[in-house]
Amino acid sequence: MDNWTTETNQLPLGKWLHSVPKANPGAIIQGGHYRFTVLTSALIRMEYNEAGCFEERVTQIVVNRQFQVPKYRLIDEEDRLEIRTERLRLVYDKRPFSRNGLRVEVRNGAGHLMNIWHYGDVPQDLGGTARTLDNADGAIPLEHGLLSRGGYTLLDDSRSLLLEEDGFVNPRNGDVIDLYFFGYGHDYLSCLKDFYHLCGGTPLLPRYALGNWWSRYYKYSEAEYKALMERFEREEIPFSVAVLDMDWHLVDVDPKYGSGWTGYTWNRELFPDPPEFLQWLHEKGLRVTLNVHPADGVRAFEEPYLAIAAEMGLDPEKGDPVEFDLTDPGFLRAYFKCLHHPLEEAGVDFWWIDWQQGGVTKIDGLDPLWMLNHYHYLDSGRRGKRRMTFSRYAGIGSHRYPVGFSGDTIITWESLDFQPYFTANASNVGYGWWSHDIGGHMLGYLDDELATRWVQFGVFSPILRLHSSASPFNSKEPWRFNKIAADIMKEYLRLRHRLLPYLYTMNRYASREGVPLIQPMYYHHAECGEAYEVPNEYYFGSEMIACPITRPVDPKTGMAEFRAWLPKGRWIDFFSGRIYDGGRKLSLYRGLDSIPVLAKAGAIVPLVDLTAYTNRVDNPRELEVRVYAGANGHFELWEDEGNTLDDEDENWCCTEMDFRFEPDGSTFTILPAEGDTAVVPDRRKWKLAFVGLTDTEVKAAAGGKNIAIETAYDEAKHTLYVITQDIAVTDTLTVSFMEGKLASNSVEQEVFVLLDRAQIAFQTKEEIYRIVKDLQPLAALAALASMKLDDTLYGALCEIITAIL
Repeated sequence: MDNWTTETNQLPLGKWLHSVPKANPGAIIQGGHYRFTVLTSALIRMEYNEAGCFEERVTQIVVNRQFQVPKYRLIDEEDRLEIRTERLRLVYDKRPFSRNGLRVEVRNGAGHLMNIWHYGDVPQDLGGTARTLDNADGAIPLEHGLLSRGGYTLLDDSRSLLLEEDGFVNPRNGDVIDLYFFGYGHDYLSCLKDFYHLCGGTPLLPRYALGNWWSRYYKYSEAEYKALMERFEREEIPFSVAVLDMDWHLVDVDPKYGSGWTGYTWNRELFPDPPEFLQWLHEKGLRVTLNVHPADGVRAFEEPYLAIAAEMGLDPEKGDPVEFDLTDPGFLRAYFKCLHHPLEEAGVDFWWIDWQQGGVTKIDGLDPLWMLNHYHYLDSGRRGKRRMTFSRYAGIGSHRYPVGFSGDTIITWESLDFQPYFTANASNVGYGWWSHDIGGHMLGYLDDELATRWVQFGVFSPILRLHSSASPFNSKEPWRFNKIAADIMKEYLRLRHRLLPYLYTMNRYASREGVPLIQPMYYHHAECGEAYEVPNEYYFGSEMIACPITRPVDPKTGMAEFRAWLPKGRWIDFFSGRIYDGGRKLSLYRGLDSIPVLAKAGAIVPLVDLTAYTNRVDNPRELEVRVYAGANGHFELWEDEGNTLDDEDENWCCTEMDFRFEPDGSTFTILPAEGDTAVVPDRRKWKLAFVGLTDTEVKAAAGGKNIAIETAYDEAKHTLYVITQDIAVTDTLTVSFMEGKLASNSVEQEVFVLLDRAQIAFQTKEEIYRIVKDLQPLAALAALASMKLDDTLYGALCEIITAIL
């Protein structure tokens, strides 16, 4: 069976998840009451059970214990056991696990002792994520994560239930200790990669999920919703997912049936013809998800009540409710067969599981949220499309069931300020696909600047889903804000859609390589203390660093500050083309129209060319590729059909891009597409933007023959544009530059622009501008310091003057 079937409730694990629960026998050291499994040189499973029974089945968290056996040395004495690997030294007294009797020493990659763990010690890790941001107004506590500056962490699987081959779960037998010791030092990415091997990888998302989502808790009618989608189309604001919150179904119900939170019956006063409405949305290029709160089961007023009552053997004449109970295989079968599948056949693409009713079921230790996520994810592949669900976080291992819904935040600056850190830190438990309520959900206040900054962060977050509460005054259509904010929001929403080729490639890396889209700075700079001091700064894929602005602008300068740290090397602003020297802390200042997003020298970022507007998410015929000067670069653009059920190698097409940066003549090459070229257009038009490069003569060849090109140079942004004709994707495209010099920042011009907008005295502006024009940088900084300028103004001037040291 390739898919979940309602008749049997079964989906063999190997059909959707690589599962080899039994460890390699050569990795196991076992005694009467204990067992150790050396999974890698830095990962050891530690079990204790008085009955000597040890678990080898899949659990809710752990699915694959078969690793290649690492080299290790075993010293086995009468009352002492010692295991040594390249990274760990475990010492055990063969008695019940105790602080005195079990310890592990951790060494770093150079062999130096980092730390010692004794049984019972709680690791001081870097934190993970949390179940929900419901009602959060700023920071909230986080659960434990997998990474630690101290070099080790623990994953406790002792209470995890068993995931059987028939697709159901059962409690463990007896009182057991089942721990996984991660001793990876500061090799954070290796730790994550092995965690994904142990606990299952992050699935590949469908391509449409990476575009813009429209969502609002609001009682739309079909006519209103259609009018809104048509307005978005006229405004050229692309959306790929249409979310319908709970008012799609009947909510004003007779009190004898309970609340209206749970429902499976369309409100036909609002939606008279649901299949036609869903088809209309599909024709507009939108996928559709419906919100469900399933806790109240099925009451007698519901349209599917007769079918599910019959399925459950109830007398429908009595009108007794069908209670929600996922621990009952019969209900589980009926839940999908009678409630969800008919709506899917009418056009629902996936489900928003909005579970808020706690974690208790009839099976001790079983969280119903985990059950919902698990079974909905399995069932979502029933129609042969890529599996996806949209639900809340249910603990470690939830990365296998994307996408995550983070909950109902308060609309304040404090909430926004917490979200970049919260999002990046979730990668520390492998949870890479959070969807926040972009703009905030409820309460709070109207602040056009806050709403704009939230959208800017949303573009550089895993999933961009605009959302708001039922208040008639709270909604996220850009035109509901002032014109400046509205225009900026529109541009950023278009940018998110343009980023699809880049995001989808990173989607593949997250799935195949265990590299999350969002990565804290310390993932790549673990020995730099500064990398731990910038919680809101993170890598956005392989090519860029994002620094979302989460605080208001200074009213005098119109600039907001972000205190950043740039790794060594050259960095170029994605929006302005300003060039920076890295290897230092610095403050970055931006007006409302921009946030600091910095591409590394040599970065290559493929985008959709939206010169001709579309909200389509298929692989585009017209591509823009942004190439950042200053270093060599290489990028592989990965594309497939975007929504196939199985992620098979033969489904993919790869287009390699290579940039050779040389002062006496750079070259940029797009190699022939390889693999399944049927998933991409036969021919493509390329718009190439070389950022940070001086203006120079350019030549291009395709398939070994010179071709005509259009060129233009944007002096302000140091960007050389090269536009080609249609070129076969099987041809090599080569662009050659007579020179390849790195551009110089236009310091005087940038200072003029800053001062021109500043709300300060004209004489002060003139004096500052004279100093910048007449003096060398160090002398200018000293002279400006003597003027006792406002901190933000002085900081913004320092950024411009010292961007290149």
